[in-house]
Amino acid sequence: MDHADALPVTGPRRIVCLTEEPTETLYALGEDHRIVGISGFTVRPARARKEKPKVSAFTSAKIDEILKLAPDMAIGFSDIQADIASELIRRGVEVWISNHRSVEGILDYIRRLGALVGAHEHANAYADALARDLDAIRAAGRALPVRPKVYFEEWDTPIISGIRWVAELVEIAGGIDLLPARSIEPLAKQRIVADEREIIDAAPDIIIGSWCGKKFRPDRVAARPGWQNVPAVRDGELHEIKSPLILQPGPAALTDGVRELQRIVQAWAAKRT
Repeated sequence: MDHADALPVTGPRRIVCLTEEPTETLYALGEDHRIVGISGFTVRPARARKEKPKVSAFTSAKIDEILKLAPDMAIGFSDIQADIASELIRRGVEVWISNHRSVEGILDYIRRLGALVGAHEHANAYADALARDLDAIRAAGRALPVRPKVYFEEWDTPIISGIRWVAELVEIAGGIDLLPARSIEPLAKQRIVADEREIIDAAPDIIIGSWCGKKFRPDRVAARPGWQNVPAVRDGELHEIKSPLILQPGPAALTDGVRELQRIVQAWAAKRT
């Protein structure tokens, strides 16, 4: 009898995680025995790649392989996975597609996922601890004598600015999000910056790239026509944060992701005091 069979039946027992954040959350809650398949993009926790079969990408999935795993639920994220979700539903699989886009949404997601698998107390405690850590980082950010304007770029062709939870984490870390009106747009196509003058004229002090799975190239950003006098380019403040740390709407963004933002912002401020 395996560990899952020894447990009382509470919530789904054979879960396929179509993105990384449910995998990371279930591992953090000690509920990883329920996971029978994961996304091929999963890197957190590292052991998940060794322990679980990889059956999906972000916009595609091995439907037949998923069905062989006999899942009682598949969990994914956003409209981008609508086609995967609809196919699984047609094949008889229950599907939960979350669509949270904010820091508060991530915390709520952790609580909801915990409740789904009968671990609501553990999930609430975990989310509360993450929120307390964010409060401490926010307090340190507010104490900075000077705050930088931060431009976050999640793709380069076309240029796409950062999503809402990233913009909120920039502010928590002590920065000032450069394009707040764009960050609240839920869809990537709504955050395309067609006119680069919008960024140039806003004069970011720091540029952070996280090109959603490919290496950020600061040299290419610096070589863009008209960008040479942007403060961040002029001062060499072009930084990368790896996508799994910041662009997954789960625990990673609220831990390692925000700490990387804090490190970059505080280093910038230290040079100016």
